[in-house]
Amino acid sequence: MSSAVVSVNGVGVRYRAYVERNSTLRRAAARGRLRETAVVVALEDVSFEVQRGETLGLIGDNGAGKSTLLRVIARTMRPDSGSVAVRGETSTLLQLGAGFNLELSGSRNVYLSGLAHGLRKAEINRLFGDIVDFAGVAEAIDRPLKSYSSGMVSRLAFSISMHLMPDILLLDEVLAVGDAGFREKSRSAMRELLARGGTVMVASHALRMMVQMCDRVLWLDRGRVRGLGQAETVIEAYTRSLPPAAG
Repeated sequence: MSSAVVSVNGVGVRYRAYVERNSTLRRAAARGRLRETAVVVALEDVSFEVQRGETLGLIGDNGAGKSTLLRVIARTMRPDSGSVAVRGETSTLLQLGAGFNLELSGSRNVYLSGLAHGLRKAEINRLFGDIVDFAGVAEAIDRPLKSYSSGMVSRLAFSISMHLMPDILLLDEVLAVGDAGFREKSRSAMRELLARGGTVMVASHALRMMVQMCDRVLWLDRGRVRGLGQAETVIEAYTRSLPPAAG
């Protein structure tokens, strides 16, 4: 039996995109023509495993399938083919601030987020002070979230995700959250998660940081696995594949 905490086997995801061949919607309606459709392959036959205590990075160009893969693992999207097995509780940060109600206070949003993840009010009470202190928003916690800067919202979202004490943390383009001090605090929190046997999967274009923090890297290219292995080796191969910078 596999000891992996995440097992992805032959996963495929396809979208149906609509392509309007007419110059205007009004003209299309007048002619009664249906829009043509095209199938977009987001993931194709993707297979890999992630072990307990491992940090796996996801790299690739925009549209390579990184975010789609994380959504499939987070169970917010069903694959069209293949299977995914996840062993443990996940905390997902695929879009900073997603699910927040901007009309409510930071405090209310902390409680609503905790309840949505299955915590009891007593558990949120116990974590509340640590969440607020980690995010550095104590002076604003009772103000509506719409009055926060984007950085404050980002720090609060990250702090909530970390304090849910997940077994598996899924991150999408959030390595640059906050200032340098907060980024170091965030990396320290992730190291603590790993030290207690947790697992991190992170998608990012911050390649230098990925070399520093990831054990292995999965390189996606147009939805297919192009490389999987030691972080520095795969990132070097990916970098060599990029077109030379203009000028």
